[in-house]
Amino acid sequence: MKKILMAGILLIAAFMQQGMAQDKTVSPQLSPLLSLYYNIKDALVGGNAGVSAAKADEFVKAAAGVDMSSMPPAVHDAYMPLAAKLQAGAKAIAEAKDISKQREHFKTFSDDFYQLAKAVSLSAQPVYQEYCPMKKAYWLSNSNAIKNPYYGSQMLTCGKVSDTIQ
Repeated sequence: MKKILMAGILLIAAFMQQGMAQDKTVSPQLSPLLSLYYNIKDALVGGNAGVSAAKADEFVKAAAGVDMSSMPPAVHDAYMPLAAKLQAGAKAIAEAKDISKQREHFKTFSDDFYQLAKAVSLSAQPVYQEYCPMKKAYWLSNSNAIKNPYYGSQMLTCGKVSDTIQ
């Protein structure tokens, strides 16, 4: 009886470990969205409204083309409630031609994207959530060096890392 119980425990542990390993796998359907998010952020850092609008439009198109049928159920469940919000946020940035309006929309867009990044592995590299105390707003970055998209060159290094997603 003890052998059967022990074998059952080992079997359960093996399945749990396998499930945990799958959770660490980068989502091939959604990881391109992270790169596009970074492009929008970089354009806002540079203060270029035209480029940020174009990059946001690229995001909208890529998000609309995500193949949700090939996603694992956990990734699908995490992405579904955020998909429309992310597309709407990027569309608002794309349609705003004024950099200050784009930065306002970027705040909500970043908050929604952070929820996705916490729920789904989007990169093999760390994703840093950074915070601007002046704007009281967050953004995501692939570097822990602060480059503030809310103020650009006016306050380029204003902010701090508030979370690191591994």
